[in-house]
Amino acid sequence: MELGYRVVDVFTQTPLEGNPLAVFDRADGLDAATMQRIARELNLSETTFVFSPELRESAARVRIFTPTHEMTFAGHPTIGTAWVMRDLGIVPPDAREFALHENVGLVPIRVDEGPDPLIWLRTPPIAKLRAYDPAPCAAAVGLRPEDLLEGVPCESFTAGNPNVYVAVRDRETVDRAKTDSVALERLLADESEPHCIFIFAPTREGAYSRMFADEVGIVEDPATGSATGPLAAFMMEHALAPHAHGTRFISEQGTKMGRRSILHVYVDGERGANGIDVGGHVVPVITAAMRF
Repeated sequence: MELGYRVVDVFTQTPLEGNPLAVFDRADGLDAATMQRIARELNLSETTFVFSPELRESAARVRIFTPTHEMTFAGHPTIGTAWVMRDLGIVPPDAREFALHENVGLVPIRVDEGPDPLIWLRTPPIAKLRAYDPAPCAAAVGLRPEDLLEGVPCESFTAGNPNVYVAVRDRETVDRAKTDSVALERLLADESEPHCIFIFAPTREGAYSRMFADEVGIVEDPATGSATGPLAAFMMEHALAPHAHGTRFISEQGTKMGRRSILHVYVDGERGANGIDVGGHVVPVITAAMRF
């Protein structure tokens, strides 16, 4: 069997930065076990597979795999796959709005005007899950309680993938973070599904961030679109970002690991936590075929 695929860098305008994604645009006939083996072979944070539409409202059925398991929803795969579909003509290159059918359901896409447009996804419904004691949260990322941002709790939010949000004092503290596997396992011992740890510092532009996902086989993720909508909800709830309709800000992620990513946030304040769009640019880097 021979399958063509594309590799794109997402949330960047610079090749070899951002978050790389492999997209197999003709996946009809592949089973889950084969897709998982392909994702493990490529060993990127995610690989997507594009199938013929199952729903009239969608442009395609899309399944997303990390090297170890299938995802319910993920941001950079959604935006990167939408870019590839437009580039290949699976959706018209001038299409400004369409939807992708993922395991989480329909994910609306909108595209700005211009030759290098921002591609936006509407974050699926966001829910707050629970609060955590600050000290174990700090320990899980190799920090001390006094490194955390005073007066801001550690809480988990989800838009399909649960994340524990840890706010710290400044960018330098974010860069010092590193996961402690024993402390992380202790922190998440009572959870029934994998959780990621999202650490950030508020900035004038929005946030400076890192994301650790040991439980899903990703040591550190350069750019996490699925976590950025909930990040915006968390920041708005704790007065770290404005809640006004039309508010825009960015999360800079991946810089410490040499893959600087810029994730754009647009807040539809009239819809609260169910009106957060995450957007980014996409750069093509590889066109290839896999034979097996």
